[in-house]
Amino acid sequence: MLMTRAKTAIITVTTIVLLVLIVILSRERSPFGKSNSSFSSVPEKSITRIEMSDDHSRIVLEKRDNVWILNGNMETRKNSVLFLLKILSDISIKSPVSEELFNREINELGVRPVRVKVYEGRKILKSFLVYKTSANSYGNVMKLREGSKPFICYVPGFDSDIGSAFTLKEAFWQPFTLFRHLPSEISSVTVTHINDPGSSFMIRNDEGSLSLYDPVNKLAGWDTSRIMRYLTYFANVSFESWALELSDREKTSIADSVPAYRISLVFVQESSIVLTLWIRKTVENGVEKTDSDRLWGRTEGSNDFVVVRYMDIDPLLKNRSYFYPV
Repeated sequence: MLMTRAKTAIITVTTIVLLVLIVILSRERSPFGKSNSSFSSVPEKSITRIEMSDDHSRIVLEKRDNVWILNGNMETRKNSVLFLLKILSDISIKSPVSEELFNREINELGVRPVRVKVYEGRKILKSFLVYKTSANSYGNVMKLREGSKPFICYVPGFDSDIGSAFTLKEAFWQPFTLFRHLPSEISSVTVTHINDPGSSFMIRNDEGSLSLYDPVNKLAGWDTSRIMRYLTYFANVSFESWALELSDREKTSIADSVPAYRISLVFVQESSIVLTLWIRKTVENGVEKTDSDRLWGRTEGSNDFVVVRYMDIDPLLKNRSYFYPV
């Protein structure tokens, strides 16, 4: 009887040990070890908070009801957060990075990481480091911790730069809006056609009393209804995207060239927006081409360019003659 019980006990212990080994092995099926290579965030219901920071800046994206808020007080652009959530849930290892390559592309170039923390409620789902780099088409090298193995990460089915999604620029997360102002908020509008000064104009709006100017003189004979209609065009003007792919050299080249248009908006509160627009040129197969559908744009005080479609901005680029009866 004692022998039988002993055998039973041995079999039971052996079975338990085998089950534990199976569980451990099933959790470590990643070729690099799951504890070193699992970057994806898997919530029970949904991710509710994302923190990103580097040595100088920090942003917080937080879900409130069904709206994502930036840094506690600004509503975000929906597609920007959806793209980031897709990355966080599906991010996978593309390839390991050797110590030599990490030193050459990251350490020697002084690349500092973006620290990412992902939460569901108060529970932290995942934290990792993103070293943004142009050394690969996915725009990144990532680590779970400072001392962990480095990897190039990607999202299956998306063979482009995902490193750019981990940006600390507040403007990236906000709606792609150039102007969103009612006529009653506008004190004056000046539109300068750089290459055609005869088409330039200024509209003054003094509490509903409208006037039209050329670059020097106050004008007469214009159509009031056309000016009133024109001011309504500033209610919602968007740009297509941030020009994140531009290098510092390319930005300087654009800024130093002669722009095509400049739109200056002064508000009743005496604040202002100045938008400068340049002809957009691209290079295809070594040949420079003028983009007939888009412009480069930049607002005064910003170092970042945006891509603006003619179809979005064209209603604002009227000639002075537009305001006169046909």
